[in-house]
Amino acid sequence: MVPPPSSDTTALPIFLAAIVALALPWLSVAFTASSVNRVLLLQLITFFGLAAMLCLPRLRRAAAHRVAMEQFMIRGVAHKNERTAVLIFVSLAERYARIIADEGIAARVPQTEWQRAIDELISSVTNGRIADGFIAAIDVCGNVLATNFPRSETSRDELPDRIYLI
Repeated sequence: MVPPPSSDTTALPIFLAAIVALALPWLSVAFTASSVNRVLLLQLITFFGLAAMLCLPRLRRAAAHRVAMEQFMIRGVAHKNERTAVLIFVSLAERYARIIADEGIAARVPQTEWQRAIDELISSVTNGRIADGFIAAIDVCGNVLATNFPRSETSRDELPDRIYLI
């Protein structure tokens, strides 16, 4: 069974293809002398062509990345005082996982440091152990953060440690 997409990554491409295909006959009638059959055939080809193109995995992953960045902002992750928050984002339908580190962390920890956490997550999810994958990824992220940003006496959690299902 294919999990549902994390956002409207399926609905939006179909909607856009439908809008273009519905507008096409009006343009065809206004600017050409094509027959009704030809206009309808062009409309069908346009709809299915655009829908197929817009649903390509690469475009869906780009949409998943956009949703990840939106969640980073919506959840307030970008509002920590020292800009040291991390978001682990997974979209099962798009087969996309990304760790987004805020500016304070990204300045000291390169994105490649997070690859081990992503690898652990993907390996577990591939084997059907989603919870284990998150636990492993969180553990790796915690170790990276503890190494680069050790807790001090004044440290406090500004954000909840939780999983959001969207």
